[in-house]
Amino acid sequence: MAGGVDWLEAGTPLIKSEGVEAVRELRRLFPRATIVADMKIMDAGRVEVEAAAKAGANIVDVLGAASDPTIRECIQAGKNYGAKIVVDLIAVKDPISRAKEVERFGADYVTVHCSIDEQMEGKDPFETLRRVAQNVSLPVGVAGGINSETAPQALEAGASIVIVGGAITKSVDPKEAAGTIKGAMETMVAVPTQLFKRGSEAQIRDILQQISSANLSDALHRAGVIEGIRPLFQGIRVVGRTVTVRTYPGDWAKPVEAIDVAEEGDVIVVDAGGVGPAIWGELATHSAIQKGLAGVVIDGAIRDTHDIRQLKFPAFATLVMPNAGEPKGFGEIGVPVTVGNRRVETGDWILGDDDGIVVLPKSMAAEYANRGMDVLERENRIREEIKGGSTLSKVTELLRWEKK
Repeated sequence: MAGGVDWLEAGTPLIKSEGVEAVRELRRLFPRATIVADMKIMDAGRVEVEAAAKAGANIVDVLGAASDPTIRECIQAGKNYGAKIVVDLIAVKDPISRAKEVERFGADYVTVHCSIDEQMEGKDPFETLRRVAQNVSLPVGVAGGINSETAPQALEAGASIVIVGGAITKSVDPKEAAGTIKGAMETMVAVPTQLFKRGSEAQIRDILQQISSANLSDALHRAGVIEGIRPLFQGIRVVGRTVTVRTYPGDWAKPVEAIDVAEEGDVIVVDAGGVGPAIWGELATHSAIQKGLAGVVIDGAIRDTHDIRQLKFPAFATLVMPNAGEPKGFGEIGVPVTVGNRRVETGDWILGDDDGIVVLPKSMAAEYANRGMDVLERENRIREEIKGGSTLSKVTELLRWEKK
């Protein structure tokens, strides 16, 4: 509020975890503010509007996907209890038609909403927003990944209400973030931001460059880690698409041939059975550097480690040993392999750092790169609260949320 926010919203996860007591507490803390209860009502419209309004909500949210009787009941209950009704068009198949219908029902607002899960796939709400705003006379709100760069774009597309979540709540300084976004809206000049935005397939590498392997593993529900493969030196970092190699113990022909197959920025991932002799060394490293490759990951042995460290080439391996095998040419390039405990296919993404390697399958790369960025943003906020005098246990309310 100190940063210039006009309305406060009790979001759906907050209401689900705390009930309408969250709305009641916001009303106590901000007696003159306009408070929105994002109830996402799907049924029992009268009861839920009454509960939110009596707790202090000025505006109550019902889903556009709800039945016509439920939406009409919410509108009638809103009139009875002094609350305005906003219809959220999230997941509505034909948002234009539905917006026109609820306007006829008597709704006060409609909201075009790109869900968090859709944002993780790189989607945004602006095209739908533009079409809805052109077809109704109601004030139209917009939600879904709005930040200081996109807030002016939302207004240009026809929004009367701009709903911002993570770009404020996950920021290091929420007051400053709110002020920046409000200023961008007032001046209609976008303010660049590194965080709080989601990318498409074309931005996967840029996103992964900003996050850690731990962030990505958290986003993958603590999964994706290649066990048993360690970084060759500290301060290491690798991001790239994979070119997979299956070879036999000590046979370094296919790993070296893969350097010629790979493209700039790729990572060679070798399944050598997790045993020696070494199938990669200094000369292969020089060749990979000349080709512009991003790194190598070997479920097997590597040698010439002093030279590779000096070259600062990102290399990860299961074993280190001085003896190499012979180039017999067994194996394949570009086939699915198993490294450590993890299946990897050519075209998957690799993110490696001092903690190890995480594999991001190509089929869901954009979504989970974005989710990794979300983890980073949340941790930034938690870190600031700890610096402000709290503790991790208190910030995350561990005791309260332990499984009973």
